[in-house]
This record gives sequence, structure tokens and C-alpha cells, in this order.
Amino acid sequence: MKYTPAIFSAVIWGSGQFLNKQKLKGIIFFFFQTALISIELLTAGAWKNAARLTAETAGRFDFNVFTGFLSEQFSQIQNHGFFIRGVWGLVTLGSRERTWGNLDVYDHSIMLMLGGIIAVFTLIIFGLVWFWNIRDAFKTRQKIDQGKTISSVQYFRDLWKNSFEYIMITPGLILVVFISLVPIIFSILVAFTNYNANFIPPRNLVEWTGFRTFTDIINISIWGSTFVQIFIWTVAWAFIATFTAYAFGMFQALVIRSKVVKFRSFWRGIFILPWAVPGIVSMLIFRVMLNEEGAINQMFLSWGLISDPIPFLSNTFWARLSLILVNVWLGFPYFMALISGIMTTIPQEQYEAAQIDGAGTITQFRKITLPFILAATAPQLLMSITFNFNNFNMIYFLTGGGPANPSFQMAGSTDILISWIFKLTLDQRMYNYASALSIFIFIVIASVSAWNLLRTRAFKEN
Repeated sequence: MKYTPAIFSAVIWGSGQFLNKQKLKGIIFFFFQTALISIELLTAGAWKNAARLTAETAGRFDFNVFTGFLSEQFSQIQNHGFFIRGVWGLVTLGSRERTWGNLDVYDHSIMLMLGGIIAVFTLIIFGLVWFWNIRDAFKTRQKIDQGKTISSVQYFRDLWKNSFEYIMITPGLILVVFISLVPIIFSILVAFTNYNANFIPPRNLVEWTGFRTFTDIINISIWGSTFVQIFIWTVAWAFIATFTAYAFGMFQALVIRSKVVKFRSFWRGIFILPWAVPGIVSMLIFRVMLNEEGAINQMFLSWGLISDPIPFLSNTFWARLSLILVNVWLGFPYFMALISGIMTTIPQEQYEAAQIDGAGTITQFRKITLPFILAATAPQLLMSITFNFNNFNMIYFLTGGGPANPSFQMAGSTDILISWIFKLTLDQRMYNYASALSIFIFIVIASVSAWNLLRTRAFKEN
């Protein structure tokens, strides 16, 4: 019967391979099942308690008492192994609160969630091996019925030859799953709980709340208005910060490329300096200079240009303007260097033909230079917009999100979504709200990045 090896392998991994006379393959698959069962049994807390009972009753061991004790221990879900306890913890987030009378026995909801995610991903990996084991047993029996002879050694040789690339990337893929994907899944799941300052483990158990966090952000007026206004400012900041730096960088590239400018390499090197200095250092220096007692206000006062210090960092309008200007200072060198390189690739024949047709300098720029530059830098523009959408450093190190805004919920007038999330997480411990906002940011950034990727020539060619 052609299904017999597959059925046997579904119960005892590798047994179907033994029926197919492929012992090496059968041993390997059976090893995976043994590993799965061993992990579950060896991590069960019931065995530790049983070992303690055995030590306490040394010399008067009673088998019936021992088995009864084990049965009682395994009746409590917390005493099961890694996989059962992990799935249970992910579903329930615990059942035992910490009390002052019993500080040692409690469930830590967040650790249970994290352990459950790891357990589920590990089970998925074992599940894939189980499916492979069944499929291999079935396919091999089909080939045997067709009169073909297949040895385990030849199978692994062919597997290595035909799937070498996949074998090499599999360890890296597993690392990506546990190092990158697990934290992402964890941060997403937090949005569907009540994990905040009022429910901090192990003092309290965290509970699943579904979409209540998202509805609170939309329906509660102060959360909703704060979110809308910060989102509008975040979008405005992303576009203004990008295009002002881009425009000034293009202007500098055009000026340096002008025939009347001498020592072009020298000027290009000077203008690259703001980009060469670490951005955080520049932001902190500007923060000191823009203070009401800082160098810029003192200079303007000494020149008689102002009578009172300008509130660069304590007024909403001036703080936002300061952010944009400092961002231009830090961002224009990149676009200047980028556009300077692109301009060297524009065919000179186009300019010569335009001059013959009587086109002036401005017309040549509008019809030749600008379209060429925009076409070549469009992907970089989009990536710069997405970068500025999450430009935490600029907000945090220059204005700190300030000035304070009493109409905002735990945010300042210059906060963007990512800096608001930072405050909600570290300052206010509103982890579920921060997670919900992070999901929104991910959707926006992922959509723009995916759209940008789909438009690239490399993706279209593949």
C-alpha cells in the first residue's frame, strides 16, 4: 500500500523511511522527533519537584506515591514542558497573580508571551520537518513502486547538489526568525493587551484586550486629536525636511558646477563638512546655540537686530522652523554630492543642441538638467522622506519634542510619531499604545518602501 510509509511516518518519524529501506534517512527524522519530545520532557517543572520529593524521601521511596505525585504535578499546566507551557502562556498570559503572602509563585505575563512566541516558532520548524518526513516517505514509496532504486546516501547527495543555496541560507533564516521576527511579533502582540503603567508584571497579570487600544486612540478625544495633529506634523515634517535639504543641495551643486566658480574641489570639500561631522554632535551644538541665552540670540542682540531673545526652542513656530533649518544644514551635503555626480553624466550634446536652438540657461535647466536629476534621484527622495518620517534623532536631540503642548496627550509640539512612541514607552510606560502606533508607522513606511521597490528597474527585470 503506497500510503503505509506516510501513515507510519506521521506517527513515528522516520518509520516510513525504514519501511522504504532508507535507514539513514529514518534515523535522522527519528532524531528530530526524539529532540522534540526530549525538550518537552526535560523542561517540565514536574520532574524538578519529583526529584526534590525523591531527595526528601530517600530510603523510603514508594513507587505509588511517586507516580501519584507526578500525576498531581502534571495536572498543573505550569509544570508542563517548554512547548505546552509556552502555548498555554501565549493564550492565557498567566493565571497566578503575585501576592505579598506568596512572592515566589506567580506568572509573569510578558515572559509567558515571549516564551510562547518562541515555542510557537520552534513548533513550526519541527512541524515543517514532520511534514517533510511524511512527504518524503510517500514520494519515495511511489518511486519504489515504479521500479526505481533510491538510497539514502544518493538522496542526500542530490539534495546537497540541487538545494545547496537553500541549505546555506537556512541557518541565517532561522537566526532572522528568532533575532528579528520574534521581537517584531512580540511588539505587535503588545498592542492587543492592556500592558501599561496600570498593569505591570509581575505585580499584575496582563490580559488580551483585542482591538480596544486602537479604538481608544480613535475614539477618546484627547488621544484622537493628539494622534491626528502629530500625524499631520509628521507628514509635513517628512516632506518639508526632505525637499528643503534637496533643493538647497541642488542649488549648491549648480553653483559649484558653474564655470565662474574657481577651486571647485575646495568648495565641495568645505560644504561636505556638515555631513562629515557626526549628526548628534551638530544637533547638540545647535541646541546650545539656539537657547535663549545661546550664541545666536546674543549675536543678534549685540548687532541690534532684535530687542528680546527669540524663543527658538520654547515657541512652536520657532522650534519647528529651527528643526527644518538645522536639518537643511545637516542634509544638504548628501544631496549636493549626489546631484553633482549625476550632473556629470548628463550628455553635453543636449546642452549644445539647446544652445543652437536659442535656449537660455534657465530653459536648459528646466528642460534638461532638472528632469534628468529628478529621474535619477526619485528613489533617494522617497527613501529620504521615509527616513525623515522616523527621524527620531533630530527631534530628540534638538528640541526634545518640546515645547510642551497642554492639548496633546503626553507629547510636545514638535514631537513626531516615533518620538511620541518613545515618550509613551520609556516615560509613561504606555506600552500597548506605543505598540499600536508602531504598527501604524510600520504600515506607512512598509507601503512606501514596497512601492518604491516595485518601481526599481532591478525588481522589474527579475
